[in-house]
Amino acid sequence: MNNFGIEKVVLISANESFLAKSLITKLESAGVIPIFSHANIKEIEKYAAEMELVILFMSEELENAPEVLVYLKDRSQDKELGFMLIGEESEYETLIKTFPEQNITEWFKRPLDIDDLVKKVCLYLEENTGEKRKKNILIVDDDITYMRTVYEWLKDSYHVGMAANGVQAISYLTKNSADLVLLDYEMPGANGPQVLSMLKTDSETGHIPVMFLTGKGDRESVLSVVGLHPEDYLLKTIDKATLLNKLDTFFNR
Repeated sequence: MNNFGIEKVVLISANESFLAKSLITKLESAGVIPIFSHANIKEIEKYAAEMELVILFMSEELENAPEVLVYLKDRSQDKELGFMLIGEESEYETLIKTFPEQNITEWFKRPLDIDDLVKKVCLYLEENTGEKRKKNILIVDDDITYMRTVYEWLKDSYHVGMAANGVQAISYLTKNSADLVLLDYEMPGANGPQVLSMLKTDSETGHIPVMFLTGKGDRESVLSVVGLHPEDYLLKTIDKATLLNKLDTFFNR
């Protein structure tokens, strides 16, 4: 039997119905230990830091609590988080008015096939948690066009966040974990070396590895960051295959 641990799967419903209790029992028998939360922001927040998958029971009560849906939408954007929805087609249509459709991992119509849902929960956890989970990379670059190009290169292999400047990067990292930061050198406000220095001196972010990905290839620029110990110094002339190979080598090191 698998053992996926506690506080990874959070079941959210307006009330602890018979169906919700049955699903919890089935998940537990499959080695998943879910947490039940009422559709209340304060209650959900207790588990927000550890959530890796949310199972959301849509209902009339939840439709009438738009602040909860907005909160969950924000959570889905702050962190790579799976969302499985249980509800009628009309409830699904209501949800996607608030919640980006691409953030919904699975949608299960009623009557619910519990065994199918449990199977897909286990599959999701196997592929997205522990050693098999996709690594999280944050790209920091004020050149939006180039940043989106790198995002397209990486999105199939990694969870990718984007920040257009140092302030956005630090704000992102206060809410999200990252396994690597790809950092531009020249940016308005705080430049790359300044951002790296701030990250290194903060106890919350000092452990996060950083690679420069920049157009500045002159000797002076490279030497100016040696003392900050970046993992690598890559130039923007790098192609997709070479960058992916560099990242693969780094994460498998």
